[in-house]
Amino acid sequence: MAAVGAVLILLGGMLAHFTQTTNGIRIEDVRFKGAAGNTMSALIYIPPNPTERSPAPGILAVHGYINSRETQDGFAIEFARRGYVVVALDQTGHGYSDPPAFAHGFGGPDGLAYLRSLPYVDKENIGLEGHSMGGWTILAAAAAMPDAYKSLVLEGSSTGKPFAAEGTPTWPRNLAVVFSQYDEFSQIMWGSEYAKNVPQSGKLAAVFGAAGPVEPGRLYGDIGKGTARVLYTPAITHPADHFSHEAIGDSLDWFGKTLTGGTPLPSTDQIWLRKEIGTLIALIGFFVLLLGAFDLLLTWSAFAPLRIGPARSLATTEVLPKGKQWWVAFWVSALLPAVTYYPAFALGNAWLPASRFLPQAFTTDVMVWALLNTVITLALLPFVPKRTSRGGVAVQAALIALATVAVGVLAVWLADLLFKIDFRFWVVALKLPSPTQLMIMLIYLVPFTLFFMVALRTLHANFSRLDAPAIGHYVTTALVLSLGFVVLIGGQYLAMWLGGKLINPFPASPVVPLSTIIGIQFIPLLAAVAVLSTFTWRRTGTSLPGALICGLLVTWYMVAGTATQAAL
Repeated sequence: MAAVGAVLILLGGMLAHFTQTTNGIRIEDVRFKGAAGNTMSALIYIPPNPTERSPAPGILAVHGYINSRETQDGFAIEFARRGYVVVALDQTGHGYSDPPAFAHGFGGPDGLAYLRSLPYVDKENIGLEGHSMGGWTILAAAAAMPDAYKSLVLEGSSTGKPFAAEGTPTWPRNLAVVFSQYDEFSQIMWGSEYAKNVPQSGKLAAVFGAAGPVEPGRLYGDIGKGTARVLYTPAITHPADHFSHEAIGDSLDWFGKTLTGGTPLPSTDQIWLRKEIGTLIALIGFFVLLLGAFDLLLTWSAFAPLRIGPARSLATTEVLPKGKQWWVAFWVSALLPAVTYYPAFALGNAWLPASRFLPQAFTTDVMVWALLNTVITLALLPFVPKRTSRGGVAVQAALIALATVAVGVLAVWLADLLFKIDFRFWVVALKLPSPTQLMIMLIYLVPFTLFFMVALRTLHANFSRLDAPAIGHYVTTALVLSLGFVVLIGGQYLAMWLGGKLINPFPASPVVPLSTIIGIQFIPLLAAVAVLSTFTWRRTGTSLPGALICGLLVTWYMVAGTATQAAL
């Protein structure tokens, strides 16, 4: 099984690598100093032909909040294929750029200055593209260096409050707004309760110099004078902006009209999805590799006490019979984490702001959710069937968990070294932690591991039998852990589709749109936790190794993939 995982990582990595380096594109992973002495991180996509004597147009591409530079890969690949040099920036406090987030114009001025410093970039033909908070990042760059760029694309973003300078008919220069019909942030961006009504927004009209509603697709102003404006409204959601042929195509069209020196290709000619498929295959291979590594490690004599043999049938184990009590336990277990999700985020946002001791706001919110569910689960333990305890294996469980995750870290490091990729698909991404993030992981590791120790012990006490058919066992545990979020997130987007906006159970809290998007990740992540923990339980008869592996893995995933809002 480990070999299968390694082969999947290799094949997926090769597909992703050859896609993002097509036609001789070169990718460099760089660090550079910002004006305040802070370290900034970026990937540079360099087409094959630019030189100092024959420079190419350049584009600064910036991801949104709690994402990283790789999130803009779709844009970066297509820009580079058309002859643009692309600097895909990690905002401050994101990825490998120094914290805190929101500092130094989100890193936008530093990113633009760095792009302009590259000798093979045409300084007269520079574009800026940013998604969500990345839009505010490039607007900060445009405000700091108003003559340093030629055109700009805001993807799911806006001028003006809360974090950008007010837009006018003349600033920023040659502006394209790509704002989706189901964008979750229409209120905060353009003051419109419903995303489909953004074209009627007075704030948008003021930027376009329009007397009435803005007509999507119509060119306002003059490109030659730098006053051009256009609105695109793809029928997608906010996070889908960077996973959409239409949204990416809109930006390609705009830069094709406003920048010179690129290679003309139809905006429909896009290959970026192959890279996403490649990193998805690698991500699947990563989890298969972990399972195989665990299986191989169990064959070592040091871990022999963990293995289940004929003498360890756990015959005294009690389980819930498949009747009314079983179904009550199933639905309570499945729905309780979803029911507590928004209240926990609202509580964390209100009472535990980012600080030196809890430096990542949304990791803290997830921690509050995890601890709240831990307390509730402990209160319900008297109703959980009693299991025979596997005593004396804690040390072996901890060591095998560390060794298993170490194999995963090695795989991610090699994929970064050989292919310049992380393991991701859309909003689900696993990347190497920076040294700062490793320190932050120590803060959150204990509460997340405690949550998994309690939650997975209860899960397997209720729903696991060593003699259960494997497929049914895996499906049951996966549904118990993820079904509630399928209902919650599915219900929210059904409401968005039918009514035009998300349901907000806490109108006074600003976190519902963002926490809903974060909740999308809970579905595959919790399903993966179910598979990992069930696999390890079926081989050891104890939930402890799986809980420790999941604690390490999820802490890594959360900390490396979100923003650090406070410096340590």
